[in-house]
Amino acid sequence: MDFKNFMNFTNFMNFKNLKEIFDSFNTLKVLIIGDLMVDVYYWGDVSRISPEAPVPIVAVSKKESRMGGAANVAINIQAMGATPILCGVIGADSNGEKLVRILKEKKLPTEGILLSEDRPTTTKTRIISSNHHIVRIDDETDEFIGEKLTKKLLEQIEKFIKAGKADVIIFEDYDKGVISPELIKKVTALAKKNKIPTVVDPKKRNFTDYNEVTLFKPNLKELREGLKVEVQAGDFKQVQAVTEQLRKSQKIANVLVTLSEHGVFINSDKEKKLVPAHIRKISDVSGAGDTVVSIAALCCALNLPPVEMAFLSNLAGGQVCEKTGVVPVDKKQLLEEAMQFMNGTK
Repeated sequence: MDFKNFMNFTNFMNFKNLKEIFDSFNTLKVLIIGDLMVDVYYWGDVSRISPEAPVPIVAVSKKESRMGGAANVAINIQAMGATPILCGVIGADSNGEKLVRILKEKKLPTEGILLSEDRPTTTKTRIISSNHHIVRIDDETDEFIGEKLTKKLLEQIEKFIKAGKADVIIFEDYDKGVISPELIKKVTALAKKNKIPTVVDPKKRNFTDYNEVTLFKPNLKELREGLKVEVQAGDFKQVQAVTEQLRKSQKIANVLVTLSEHGVFINSDKEKKLVPAHIRKISDVSGAGDTVVSIAALCCALNLPPVEMAFLSNLAGGQVCEKTGVVPVDKKQLLEEAMQFMNGTK
């Protein structure tokens, strides 16, 4: 079933409650725990090949630094009108200073961010020409932050929860060492005690440590690597079987798998359904997963039905893929698109 037919046969929203949902996002506070990054972009033109090696020479015309990783989730949350609160660790270095400066420029809180003298701030540098990535350079470490910093981070998280600053908690795990099995166990216990939904954007290392969470959002590659299984994107019976196994083995309420051009698959007690992708002109998939988990978390905070969460998240992830670089969702455009699909005008 394609996206248009999915909309024709799915009756789960109306105009009134869709607008109310988007207005309700403005009231939410989202605690984001994870790996903070700086995304650096060099844009330029390629007109010749280097005489030193068979590689293109990029004549740089523009340079820009943006927030990445868990920080990109924060700006997606902010773009939807909610209040993001970041908890993570950065290096005591120039890139860390740059990230804090950008956060402050965006009017995002920094009190939950800890500094480390022993590790660099994760920095991804992308060189782009004619909307195509030429190369990406990663400056990072994936070592765990250690017992002392983990304890401090847990204290910050507990403080925010006690202050009522978390309607939902997101684990934005990029396998860079901020999130450890100990931190996962203690934060999920705190969340459960305070009846706060937990949403996970996982990677391979901690994949099986996320137990009893509200929503688990791997992509297909992460699902394969995390469970060590072969899953074909177009085999939806297979996707359903594997996500059901994951949901039961780790006692997860909802599993939302992103399947690139095939859309997203939601598996919960109430729903086991594929939400197809809407055909778009894809420019850059960077950051799309951050957008999907951001919208899904907001929907979890409002306790929306799983298929509504999957529909809005899928639509938002596709929207940002039409733009070059890691960019946040556009709330107004997302609402307009959702309404157009609902009334069959798009």
